[in-house]
Amino acid sequence: MMRWKILALLFFARIGLGFQFQTLGSVSDGLVVAFGLDYASVGLLVGLFMAPGLILALPAGYLGRLIADREMVTFGFAALALGGLLSSMAESSVGVGIGRVISGAGFLFTTLYLTKMVADWFEGREIATAMSVLVMSWPFGIAMGQVGHAWLELAFDWRAPFLIASAYCMMAAMGVFALYRPPQSHRNAGFSTSARLAGLEWRLVLCAAAAWGVFNAAYVTYLTFGPKVLEASGTSAVAAAGVISIGSWLMIASGTLCGQIVDRFGRRDVVLALCMSGAVLSLWMLSLQGAGVLASLLFGLVGMAPAGVIMSLAGLALRPQSRAFGMGVFFTNYYAIMFLTPPAVGAIQDATGQPEGAILLAMVLFASVVPLALAFTFFKTRATSARQTEQKA
Repeated sequence: MMRWKILALLFFARIGLGFQFQTLGSVSDGLVVAFGLDYASVGLLVGLFMAPGLILALPAGYLGRLIADREMVTFGFAALALGGLLSSMAESSVGVGIGRVISGAGFLFTTLYLTKMVADWFEGREIATAMSVLVMSWPFGIAMGQVGHAWLELAFDWRAPFLIASAYCMMAAMGVFALYRPPQSHRNAGFSTSARLAGLEWRLVLCAAAAWGVFNAAYVTYLTFGPKVLEASGTSAVAAAGVISIGSWLMIASGTLCGQIVDRFGRRDVVLALCMSGAVLSLWMLSLQGAGVLASLLFGLVGMAPAGVIMSLAGLALRPQSRAFGMGVFFTNYYAIMFLTPPAVGAIQDATGQPEGAILLAMVLFASVVPLALAFTFFKTRATSARQTEQKA
C-alpha cells in the first residue's frame, strides 16, 4: 500500500506543474493591456516555460548521480514557485519572461525526477497504471488553472494567479521533502558512480522518447488547430473551444483505465494500435459537418487514453542505476521534438492557409507512435531471447 500513498503524494504535488503553466495563458489578455503586448509575444512567453528543457535535461539527469531524488524534486518545485513569484512582481514583459524561464527549469527537474520516482516504486508491477495516474495530474492542473486563474484575475488582477500557483508549488515542495521516501530496495544503494547507458538502453530510451514526443506534439497540434477546423465549418469560437476541451477532460479518467487494462492483460502494442487508430479517426472526423462532439468524445475516451502507457516505456527501458541519466536522455529528445514541431505546423498553416493541413500532420504523428512502440518491443524481446539462449548454453 505504501507505493499507492507515494503515488497520491506525487500526483497532488505534480498538479502544481499544470497549475503554474496555465497562469500565463489564463491572464494573457491582462498582460496585453498591462504591457502593450501582441499575441505573438504572449505566445513566446508561454513557450519560454518549455525552453529550459532542451538545455537542462541531460545535466539534470547527470546530477542524479550526486543528489537524491527528493532533493531534486524539492528544488524543482521551489524554482517553479520562485519563477511564478518573479512573474507576479514584474514591471515589464521581460520580467515575466525571466520568471517563466526559471519556472520552466523547475518544471524540467520535477518532471524528470517525479517520473523516475514512480518508475522506482512501481518497477515490475502496475507501472502503466501508475504512470497513467501521474501523467493525468498535468491536465488536471491545467483544468484547475483554467477555472481558478480566471476567477482570481477577475477578483484581483493578473498578478494573483501567479502568486497562488507559486504558493501551491511551495506547498508541494514542502510536502515532497517531508513525506517522500524511496523504496526499500533503493535506500541503501547509494549513488551510482556511472551514468553510462548500455547499448540496449540507448535504443529503448530513444524509441520511448520519440513515441512520447510525437504523441504530445500531436496533442498540442490538436488543441491549437482543432477549434479552427470547427470554426471553418461554422461553429463559433467559444463553442469550438468547448467542444475540443471535452477530450482533455475525458482523458483524465480514460488514461487511468487504459493503464489498468495493459497492466492486467498485457497486449501493450495492440492497445496502442487501437488507440492511435481512434486518435487518427477522431481527427479526420473533425472536418465532418456536425461531428465535432463525437470526434472529441472518441479522442478523449480512446485516442488520448494510452498517455501513461507510452510514458511507462521510459521506466521499462532503464535499469535503476542508470535511470536518472536515462531520463535526462529521454526528456532531451522529448523537448527537441516539442521544440521542432510547432514551426513545422506553422509552416504548413502558412503554406496551405487551412487548419486541415496541421491536423493532417497531427494524424501522421499519432500514427507514428505505433511503429516506435513496435521497435521498442522488438529490441526488448530480442535482448530477452538472447539472454535466455546464453543461460541455456
